[in-house]
Amino acid sequence: MFNRLQRQPWTCAKCIKQLEHKSDSRRRALATAAAAAATTAGTTPAGVAHARPLSHTDPSATQDDSALRKIFDSQSFWKDFSSRTKHQYGGKSLGLFQNRYLTKPGGFEQFASVTLAKCKRIVAKVLAYDTPEGYRKITRDLDRLSDLLCRVIDLSDFIRSVHPDRKIQAAATQAYAIMFEYMNVLNTTTGLNDQLKIAAAIPEVWDSWSEEEKTVANILMKDFAKSAIDLAEGDRQAFVDISNDIAEVGPMFVDDMAAEKPVLQFQSSRLKGMDPTVVRQLTRWGSVSLPTIGMPAMLALRTVDDADTRREIYMANRTSSKTNIERLEHLLHRRAELAKLSGYDSFAHMALTDKMAKSPEAVTGFLDALATANAPHARDEVSELLELKKGDAQSGNFPGAINAWDRDYYQHRLLSSMRSRTRTPDVLSAYFSLGTVMQGLSRLFNRLYGVRLVPREAAAGETWNDEVRRLDVIDDTEGHIAVIYCDLFSRAGKSPNPAHFTVRCSRRIHDDELEEAAAVVQHAPDLFSSPYEAVSDGLALNFSNKDNGHLYQLPTIALICDFDLPQPSGDRSRPALLTFREVQTLFHEMGHALHSLLGRTSLQNVSGTRCATDFAELPSVLMEHFASAPEVLGLYARHWETDAPLDPKRVQDRLALDKKTHASEVEAQILLSMLDQTYHASHTGKTDSTKLYHSVWNRYSTVPEPAGTKWQGFFGHLFGYGATYYAYLFDRAIAGKIWKDVFQRTQLGAVDPAQGALFKDEVLSHGGGRDGWHCIAGALRDETGKLAEGKEAAMKMVGEWGVRD
Repeated sequence: MFNRLQRQPWTCAKCIKQLEHKSDSRRRALATAAAAAATTAGTTPAGVAHARPLSHTDPSATQDDSALRKIFDSQSFWKDFSSRTKHQYGGKSLGLFQNRYLTKPGGFEQFASVTLAKCKRIVAKVLAYDTPEGYRKITRDLDRLSDLLCRVIDLSDFIRSVHPDRKIQAAATQAYAIMFEYMNVLNTTTGLNDQLKIAAAIPEVWDSWSEEEKTVANILMKDFAKSAIDLAEGDRQAFVDISNDIAEVGPMFVDDMAAEKPVLQFQSSRLKGMDPTVVRQLTRWGSVSLPTIGMPAMLALRTVDDADTRREIYMANRTSSKTNIERLEHLLHRRAELAKLSGYDSFAHMALTDKMAKSPEAVTGFLDALATANAPHARDEVSELLELKKGDAQSGNFPGAINAWDRDYYQHRLLSSMRSRTRTPDVLSAYFSLGTVMQGLSRLFNRLYGVRLVPREAAAGETWNDEVRRLDVIDDTEGHIAVIYCDLFSRAGKSPNPAHFTVRCSRRIHDDELEEAAAVVQHAPDLFSSPYEAVSDGLALNFSNKDNGHLYQLPTIALICDFDLPQPSGDRSRPALLTFREVQTLFHEMGHALHSLLGRTSLQNVSGTRCATDFAELPSVLMEHFASAPEVLGLYARHWETDAPLDPKRVQDRLALDKKTHASEVEAQILLSMLDQTYHASHTGKTDSTKLYHSVWNRYSTVPEPAGTKWQGFFGHLFGYGATYYAYLFDRAIAGKIWKDVFQRTQLGAVDPAQGALFKDEVLSHGGGRDGWHCIAGALRDETGKLAEGKEAAMKMVGEWGVRD
């Protein structure tokens, strides 16, 4: 089994043999040095793992499976498990993520400084290339340059947001700033762009590149173009000025959202139906002061019986401040200017060039087709609400129509009625302890993809909090392929938002990098005991059987959630029990992780989730379907006290509640996506944003938006997702199609290994190194060629599939 308690030989005989069989004398010298180091040290740098591949029938795999559940469900088991390495290495910290530099705050500056020096050497080398032999290396060199930047930027950005120590937060922020500033310098270094273009234009160089290298070369050239590197000096300065203006106004638009009327005053009698406890909290001197945005307003719109009161709240809730509307219109205008300066028809055209959609016309075609497919279902839902309203004896407000301020109210009544006729959804939580869900994910991954999650004790100083669990991802044939750090429990000061972070991507490590690392060991023997440690800063490495035994840095991933810690309950600990919504969330985030750990490419620019924005959510959205499948629930959903299995019908009853408002929810996303496209497809950006807002709602909404509202000032995603808000809907449509046509087409259903292999081979394993349309066409076995072509016809086809949940 994979021995997690003791350090293993720092390299195995097989790896030395592979190195010795290289004809190059430099490689033989490196292998000799490695063998000598192994003889002397007798230990493995923490990064290099040689876990013996195991099948799920191996007794050791069974032990790992049991431990996986216990480390999340039992605090006493976790305390014992996590203490086993406390005194290893003399209690000396190995650094965050085992990065040898990061044992103390000052290490961040050293990490950035050392990395910066490596970057500058690569830049000098690339700028000096003048022969085909040199130009052949340029894509790999620039990819490594990108990897070095990301090693510091991604890790530091993550640590400064999660670490409780303010000194470490500040040190990580400084390291981030150093590398980010240097990255901006590189983006305007014309020589790098010129050299890459020269290389790509030489036929013998281009033809010598792998498909991954060609893809990365195209990505880098597009990135250079988007940074205005080809513009004349004056235009380039204008580009920088406009970009800075956007970077300043955008966060202000998001952070300073406010209603035109921040508070409404009511007599408490007008809020009949609303939770009296909340009303009392808002009451002063007999008058209720209701904030017009936030949870109290949402609660009022769902529960207040008086229609006129709801209308007043709705109008205020949907009317943004004039200041934020002005910020939005300024943002749109400046983005249009930026696009025009860069040679694009609009900002949408600029933003979509490297996406699957390619153009705003294709996005509009997708949304139109999706709206057409969804409209009958949305109308049926509104009709059901109207019937409920007609039966309301108190209703005297437009009894023949559902108004905008009626929708939430009658949806809430409908769902409350359904809940009263079924079991309360909370009973499901008893079957979803965090440990059983993680166990179920591991079992599912093993059946579909041949990988499993194995608990491993973290070394001293490796994690930022004592409750962080380290999981090694073990492949049945490849051995150790990734590391996942699970920070899943709530604590003071921690963000409640679930998230997936790629701390480090997959990438092949080449022999010249190991030679460079050998010199680092000589100068810093106190930090690194071998070139293998130095080449990865101490993070995990392994040799790939699928790539001729070459050395790879392993994906390092962090998952963040906000679940309750296990609590004492009588004679035993009560584990963290998840709502079904939280189970879906965890499956979603593990879908991102799955893409990262299976998309192990040789170049980091296309590793894992580094793919087109409108493709990145596909694996995670698809994973949500698995959470409710009866055959998957059978893998893990058991009562935390009795160990009784969950009746899948209970989950289906829970899903029925969501399906009652499914079409309305899809319609809401269509409206936002179309508004985003409408705003960013403008040639000038000079537009009446309120007029366009109402024109979109009047065309696509089944419930008319009343005149006078100006909700667009609350649409904060317009800044972060400019022209790409459609992507989530797009991936939901594709995920629904793949779920039905791939994972529900055989008798084994969602646990069919053959279908898992198909999805892995066609989609997950490529990361971003294969065109997304080709991935989808391969997974769906599309023989028409229409999907693989992409273009507007394919976008429309995806819209016609609809969104299936």
